[in-house]
Amino acid sequence: MLRYQDVIIAGFGGQGVMLIGNLLAQASMEQELEVTFIPVYGVEMRGGTANCTVVLDSLPIGSPLVREPMSTVVLNEPSLAKFQPRLRKDGVQIVNASLIARELVDTTIRTVYIPAHDIAHGIGNVKLTNMVALGAWLKATDALPLKAVREALHRVVSAHYAKLIPINAVALEAGYNFADSYAHKNTQN
Repeated sequence: MLRYQDVIIAGFGGQGVMLIGNLLAQASMEQELEVTFIPVYGVEMRGGTANCTVVLDSLPIGSPLVREPMSTVVLNEPSLAKFQPRLRKDGVQIVNASLIARELVDTTIRTVYIPAHDIAHGIGNVKLTNMVALGAWLKATDALPLKAVREALHRVVSAHYAKLIPINAVALEAGYNFADSYAHKNTQN
């Protein structure tokens, strides 16, 4: 089913970068895929920059290291500046339009420019920005079914926060739907 796919997810510490990386890894394992998850963050966890790399494949993964990612999810400008130049020219990037100016986005790269923060605010909690962005990534890459990631929420979100699973699922779907309509709008222009 799946061919090789990799993604670097990056943003400020506290934006839930590691949570969606972990969720993606869990959902991939539950789909019986090979997966690696490498979190990268230093002493500046909350408020500093954080990123993670997730690699998934139906075959054994030779290396978890990614020099030129096939895709990125960037939630802030420092992450765009760091990872956009590394993205493969045939890759796709999910860019948080709520925090990143459009003129900073390389127009030669396939991009879903999504107001993830604004969509999350409309759902009722700006902390859902990460889930909105992940939903957009799922649609843009077609790497995993949305349903598989929604179901994995039950194993990634701790029991203490179980009441938040439904709203996280709504945020995933909102991002997925935005990316779907974004793709249709951009193919018609």
